[in-house]
Amino acid sequence: MIVILGAGISGISASYHLNQKNIQNIIFEKDDDWGGLCGNFELDGFRFDKAVHLSFSDNEYVKNLFSKSCEYIAHEPIAYNYYNGYWLKHPAQNNLMPLSLDEKIDIITDFAQNTNDKVNLKNYEQWLKAQYGNYFSENFAMVYTKKYWTLQAKDLSTTWVGTRMYTPNLKEVLKGAFEKNTPNAYYASQMRYPKKGGYKSFLNYMRKDCDIKFNKKVIQIDTLNKIVYFDDDTNQAYDNLISSIPLPEYKNLIKDMPLYIKQACDRLQYTSIALVSFGFNKADIAKYLWLYIYDEDILASRCYSPSIKSPDNAPKNCSSLQFEIYFSKNKPLNLNNQELINHIIQKSKKMGIFDTKDIVIQDCRILKYGNVIFYHNMELDRKIILDYLANLNIKTIGRFGKWEYLWSDQSLLSGNL
Repeated sequence: MIVILGAGISGISASYHLNQKNIQNIIFEKDDDWGGLCGNFELDGFRFDKAVHLSFSDNEYVKNLFSKSCEYIAHEPIAYNYYNGYWLKHPAQNNLMPLSLDEKIDIITDFAQNTNDKVNLKNYEQWLKAQYGNYFSENFAMVYTKKYWTLQAKDLSTTWVGTRMYTPNLKEVLKGAFEKNTPNAYYASQMRYPKKGGYKSFLNYMRKDCDIKFNKKVIQIDTLNKIVYFDDDTNQAYDNLISSIPLPEYKNLIKDMPLYIKQACDRLQYTSIALVSFGFNKADIAKYLWLYIYDEDILASRCYSPSIKSPDNAPKNCSSLQFEIYFSKNKPLNLNNQELINHIIQKSKKMGIFDTKDIVIQDCRILKYGNVIFYHNMELDRKIILDYLANLNIKTIGRFGKWEYLWSDQSLLSGNL
């Protein structure tokens, strides 16, 4: 028997691909529903995904699986940024037009005269300054980094960046400083989202034949006798074990784990997310598919509109927004749920997004695992743990099982063992 731990996208994918080979398997999920981070929740007719979630995969295999699952809506990836009272098209470095003349001059002059070393880059701060100059990096990107990653840019490596950050040339910066109609410079040309059922509907085709047991939280893995124990006093023997459990959790799950492995688990860093969600009594509250927020005094880093992603996510003539607040042991969250809701309402009034009278539902909930933090030498700690698990014949999958910055399509592919 192959046992799969976790019914998120990677666990569903693992089960699906084993089923394609007629290999018996079973999934155990700690929650009462499947989907993991790709799941959603509903409140009085409003549906919210667990963070922004849009598919921009160019992998034909993944796109085919998603298309078999449901009909989808195709969105142009036009996002916006809020910065000191200004609304800038995304990415901000290409769209400086709304800023004051003096600030545009500071950014462009610094960009044009950039003498930062572009070769010997030892951290993310150096990478940012090499791409954008000091002024833009210090006032935009480095501020956002602290909000999103919860570390200073100098404390992050550059191994995660890839194509996620766009670097314009001087002509593009100048054009965006004086013209509104700039070309899309986002790293994807199209964002796709299911017409109905939320983002997890993209997994319906893979999900239909999966055998999932819910409310099965793992409390111990006996790797010697190959038995998984759950908190409801049940257990399951296995021949092979596939797991999407986050790597830090193994410290408390595996008996007789060597101290140096536990220490590596303790060193791993990750962000958690407070999701603050609102439903509104008007159809036009949400103006943008998603947006980034640079201001330090606003706790939210990002915001998106479920109702723009699909009208199915809100009752007729209503709209919705969800704000993401990131925190970690490096940057603790010192407000309770209601205080977070009140904070977002106050700041949204300042930003001109909505007013209290527009709200019909409000909600705040915490996701323990949001993103892997790429602190310096993280890969060494990760390797220590993964090598140990591999020696115990535990195959890891998913963003937190592989401990990588995986998008949903990459998480799906990680389950195709």
